[in-house]
Amino acid sequence: MALCVELHPVNPQPRLLAQAAEVLRGGGLLVYPTDTCYALGCTVAARESQDRLRRIRQLDLQHDLSLLFSSISQLTDYAQLDDRAYALLRRILPGPYTFILPATRDVPRRLADPKKRSIGVRIPASPLCEGLIAELGEPLMSSTLQLPGASAPLTDPDEICKTMGNQVDMVLLSGLGGVRCSTVVDLLQWPPRLLREGAGDPAALGLGAVV
Repeated sequence: MALCVELHPVNPQPRLLAQAAEVLRGGGLLVYPTDTCYALGCTVAARESQDRLRRIRQLDLQHDLSLLFSSISQLTDYAQLDDRAYALLRRILPGPYTFILPATRDVPRRLADPKKRSIGVRIPASPLCEGLIAELGEPLMSSTLQLPGASAPLTDPDEICKTMGNQVDMVLLSGLGGVRCSTVVDLLQWPPRLLREGAGDPAALGLGAVV
């Protein structure tokens, strides 16, 4: 049974963040809260945990996983930003948005869309996420904690611990989770294209003709 721990949403306990980061460095798979929904997460190098994540969610290899970062400077190691994209991300993030961007040459092929060489990136407005990723020192591969056949993500901490305790290595809890995922925006073209409306208000992007 995985360890289920409660973290403060604004001032997460450093000891627990360090413990979670150590689990991740060991190749583990976590459940953790974001600024939108609870999610499953592991490191970029943890291929076995990525496979476990896909089995839990019943995702095929064509389904891209998002990368979560603690800052735009960390993000630029994995995604290419032109001046317009940089200005947009700097204005809108952190927040409940996922942006599709061109992957850098250093991103392994298995992590990027094989045709477009693109990746989905997020910087959540969550002190817990920021603290965890900063402690880890690298991004998290992430996918919403929505089980096959379910109409919405898991939200209740007790249910999450009971349901996921035997499937992951650690569960980080911080109250009820949300049911709306991030808003997804394609920045591979300009003007950008709205792919999914979620918790982030598309109007806040201030782009006018986002379609």
